[in-house]
Amino acid sequence: MKTILVVDDAPFILESTKTLLKFEGYEVLTARDGEEGLNIINSQKPDLILCDISMPKLDGYGVLKAVRSNPATARIPFIFLTAFTERQNIRTGMQLGADDFLVKPYSRDELITSINAQIQKSFLQEKVIEEKVQEVSKSVTQVLPHEFRTVLNQIMGSAKFLQNSPEKLLPEEIKELASDIIASSKRLIKITENYLIYSRIEAIASDKDKILQLQKLKTVEPGSILYDIAGFVAHRFNRQDDLIVTSDAFDISINLSSESYHKIIEELIDNAFKFSKEGSKVEVIAKLTDKYFEINIVDHGRGMSPEHLNNIGALMQFERDVFEQQGVGLGLIIAKKLTELHNGVFEINSVEDQGTTVTIKFPYENNDI
Repeated sequence: MKTILVVDDAPFILESTKTLLKFEGYEVLTARDGEEGLNIINSQKPDLILCDISMPKLDGYGVLKAVRSNPATARIPFIFLTAFTERQNIRTGMQLGADDFLVKPYSRDELITSINAQIQKSFLQEKVIEEKVQEVSKSVTQVLPHEFRTVLNQIMGSAKFLQNSPEKLLPEEIKELASDIIASSKRLIKITENYLIYSRIEAIASDKDKILQLQKLKTVEPGSILYDIAGFVAHRFNRQDDLIVTSDAFDISINLSSESYHKIIEELIDNAFKFSKEGSKVEVIAKLTDKYFEINIVDHGRGMSPEHLNNIGALMQFERDVFEQQGVGLGLIIAKKLTELHNGVFEINSVEDQGTTVTIKFPYENNDI
């Protein structure tokens, strides 16, 4: 059963619309002003929103802006209810991202036709997303065996060399082979861990209760932790001199576990080093805006084309025949999905042969003194 939220400060509109929709088989929630409506939207995630424009406390425009700015609610169909004298406000509402509008008083047929059209549209959009997920799952089954075989063959090759010719090897050669085995083992562990993390994210993404539980976790002083994570990754690439970290974000917390925060930052900085040349700078810049704790990760590497940016997804490794890549390409999509699961914003700007900037933003709160 689909759930519809009706937000209107007119009791008659609320009750008559609720009665009509319940008769049509919908579950109906109601709110008498924008603030109450927004609280219901964030806590119960209705399948469709009917919202008046002119209301006390928070008007319909404010409700719509809040809904569209939250990744957890951004795709909910939104229909404005407006009086005939407010028709000039419709264009503003549509520009802000409303899906449709109804002029009061509206008939039963107008109401049901508009709702059915938006629910059908939402269904088709969800179907496209589901097909993308299935496509990714298919890619996983195709790519993972190849990656596992590649790494295991490297490990087995080095181990067999040690087994068959131990007396012919110098200590330095034994040390080098052991280092290759350790590096390949670490790569195998990361492939496995990323696949398990990705699978867990996909499972959580369809469970509202688990998402809410996830969003209750906190990372304290993320701006300070940033230095440690960035330094760790730079050391792994032996490029400490290429790293620049600046942060003026202190005495704050974000609703994200330290484990997830570390994973997001590590993957994004890892990509910045992986796809830029030694000697070019990788900049990690953290700051506070009015609403967000914002991190920009800037590299001056090979960049991506507009086509590549439009096709970012799990397991997409661009131009692998030209640029050697390791792993299965899950790092970027894991960072993106984890950010969005926590009401964050994930943006990529890139220019071929010039570099890439990844921006992530999280709502924050000041720590208690």
